[in-house]
Amino acid sequence: MTERAQSLGQIERLANSQTLHGSESLCKLLRYLAKHALDHPGAPLKEYQIATEVFGRQTDFDPQVDSMVRVQAGRLRTKLAEYYASEGAEDPTWVELPKGTYVLTFHHGAPGSARNHSGASIDPRHELRHEPGFPPATPRKWIAAVVVLSVLLAAALATVGVLFLQRKNGDVQASGDIPQAPAAFHIFWKGFITGPDEPWVIFSNAAFTGRPDIGMRYYDPARDSKTQILDHYTGVGEVLAVHELDTVFAMLRQRIRVKRGSLFSLDDAKNNDLIFIGSPSENLSLLDIPGTQEFIFKQVPSGPRAGNMEIVNMHPQSGEPKEVLATAANQPLVEDYGVIALVKGLNPSRSVLILAGTTTMGTQAAVEYICRENSLEQLLSRLAVARSGELRPFEALIHVKVARGVPVGSELVAVRRRAS
Repeated sequence: MTERAQSLGQIERLANSQTLHGSESLCKLLRYLAKHALDHPGAPLKEYQIATEVFGRQTDFDPQVDSMVRVQAGRLRTKLAEYYASEGAEDPTWVELPKGTYVLTFHHGAPGSARNHSGASIDPRHELRHEPGFPPATPRKWIAAVVVLSVLLAAALATVGVLFLQRKNGDVQASGDIPQAPAAFHIFWKGFITGPDEPWVIFSNAAFTGRPDIGMRYYDPARDSKTQILDHYTGVGEVLAVHELDTVFAMLRQRIRVKRGSLFSLDDAKNNDLIFIGSPSENLSLLDIPGTQEFIFKQVPSGPRAGNMEIVNMHPQSGEPKEVLATAANQPLVEDYGVIALVKGLNPSRSVLILAGTTTMGTQAAVEYICRENSLEQLLSRLAVARSGELRPFEALIHVKVARGVPVGSELVAVRRRAS
């Protein structure tokens, strides 16, 4: 078997391992890096190249703004260390992603003698030799242990540094610059502040055609070319909603990562906790993942409000409306409706929070409802949640009063618990 075939075989063994099971984005990255290393030995790789060719980012990707490639490479590096410390300890080929580079390296040993990590790299310039006077190569299990311990040590040192900085800045925080979060916030947001990574906030940015100076309208695939799509505008409600969430997460000592809906990918859905801002009519990403079941966004099919967005109550209870809409477009907006829904993601270990209105005002109100202590306590009371950790998937419908383009009051209309 040639070294190339042996290397590619090891990549597939890694991709099908328990360590990388379910990590499609990491497997895709691993295969891409392997092919590059084998086809172009020693040639460097740029973040931009990986972002656009592996993860489908657009040509305006800026690695200074979006650290996605560095994060994914770090995750892959850790997974490789875990694999060779466990199920891959006896493998004849050792795959490594050295820190500070995106160039994958392979180290080969004789089949069945994987414990002796003394083979040569596929790049002859990086050949590993046993020098006279030095002891034989370290057994692979020990090397794996050292790698894992090094990762853990680095993580521990980083944690100590963060804690030191937090303590150093404690006087500033205690002075009231960042107030302590109320108990209701810790209960409601627990799943989003205890995960391995910060949650993603995906805000809607519908596809338009035209320009702001001459007028814009929604993109119509039946008559418009894709080259005419303008997809970098969003509503004022979405903007203010992101600000509300950022304020709450600052109180909870957690960061959020913000992304517009047109850049969202299914890999994001599988690997992160997500907060969607905006209805499926504006935030088209919601069409590709599990969404609401009790309160569904639909366009009115006929009649004087045909084409308007409404929320359909699929199982109305006594006193609840079947369909609800915002004020008609030819009148001043005085009322809207919004949905707050916590559901399981494509990856059941991840959570998805949907915050959406039939207009941008309803979306803003939905976010504000779970970012304000009084209204959040009302919601938790309706859900019979009293202690942290008891929050389960649910859907809620709110009625929103609007005055002069600002949501001024919201009330719960209906609440449904969903099966976990």
